[in-house]
Amino acid sequence: MSGKQMKNAKKAVVNLLRKTPARQAWWKVKGLPPVYQIRHFLGDIHQDKLYFEWYPDIYRRHLSEPVDPRKVVIIENAVSGLSNSFRLIYRDLKRSGAYTIHVHHIGKNLVHREEQDINGARLADDLGTARYVFLSEASTVLSCVPLRQETTVVQLWHGCGAFKKFGRSTGDLKFGPSTAALDRRPQYENCNYVTVSSPDVVWAYEEAMGLEDRKGIVIPVGVSRTDVFFDQAFLAKAAERVYRKVPQARGKKVVLYAPTFRGTVAVAQTPDYSRFDLRKLKEVLGEDTIILIKHHPIIKDYHIPKIPEDLEGTFAVDVTHTLQVEDLMVVADLCITDYSSLIFEYSLLGKPLMFYAYDLEDYYDWRGFYYAFDELTPGPVCHTMGELTQALSQPGYGYDPERMRVFRERFMRSCDGHATERIEELVFGHSLTRQSDTD
Repeated sequence: MSGKQMKNAKKAVVNLLRKTPARQAWWKVKGLPPVYQIRHFLGDIHQDKLYFEWYPDIYRRHLSEPVDPRKVVIIENAVSGLSNSFRLIYRDLKRSGAYTIHVHHIGKNLVHREEQDINGARLADDLGTARYVFLSEASTVLSCVPLRQETTVVQLWHGCGAFKKFGRSTGDLKFGPSTAALDRRPQYENCNYVTVSSPDVVWAYEEAMGLEDRKGIVIPVGVSRTDVFFDQAFLAKAAERVYRKVPQARGKKVVLYAPTFRGTVAVAQTPDYSRFDLRKLKEVLGEDTIILIKHHPIIKDYHIPKIPEDLEGTFAVDVTHTLQVEDLMVVADLCITDYSSLIFEYSLLGKPLMFYAYDLEDYYDWRGFYYAFDELTPGPVCHTMGELTQALSQPGYGYDPERMRVFRERFMRSCDGHATERIEELVFGHSLTRQSDTD
């Protein structure tokens, strides 16, 4: 049996065990106070050894070596491939031919804890001689090493605007690590630049990343991943990718339903599907509409509910694992979401947006927002299925172009199709994009 077959077999066994009563029993047992406290205590000891001793020691082995001026390290924390945050910069680095690119996958929530630790060690080892480091999420590995002055770290972040709270902003809420835990093992240290979508959101990132006393690190030069929405060739190809995967969507009105997850990053849950009645939606929207459902990428397969058989493939299609959200936004005539930061990127397309926030009060308590929700949202906010169906019945889905323009100007002012170019000029001293175009 090949290594790939072994891996697939192991995955199949794990998925099978997840569905057994034994797994449910174990989740209950490990949540009991004595068991939880013991596991938490032992886990803390292990984590302290990793981040205070093992990783820094691995990194220090290279301090007598020169930094490699060509080495670029890209850190992927929780995805298996290369995420869209790095797509354009990676393309330009490759085209330039002037850099060696090292991509590290930590595998958070994707692989076993032991494998994550080994991946972290490999990253710490490679960081020792890196000239440039790019990441788009929190990284405790990067934050714990005694970074060399010659190394430049760029936090691209994976979202735009400032919607749901994260990092230190959630320290007193149920979501994420506590402020004390972040103080003990920081996740946003060693950044030279944090690139964001607008001057109006700089304060939120400084708060979330603990950078209030380090002004000038969070810079509103734009978000690289948004440049594709100004590229006509990308827009045309994106639409074709969707219609190739979902040919029945061609010629129909497309509604993109893209809710975010509930719970924590480690234990992510889907929204309550009993609150999202597909049959009622079909009554309102009719046969000439199709709903494409895109769940948050960190939600595990076994948490995603099944679409009713009589609606599957005709009125509703789950495209969570088959299509990128950027492609889906391009073809959507309407996007329905709740608290997802995709609203900022979607605003660049100037199309109707609607919010189905049935658990808004709970979400405030759990995670919270940087701005008052009803003041922030550039479209109808619905709290019940009745309100949602009523909003869907309105001409143009209740879309207000001026309201969307104001929203876009406030939160996406620096995203104009040239963000990657500005980031490259900031980091490398010149635009790799223009250099690539002239090669």
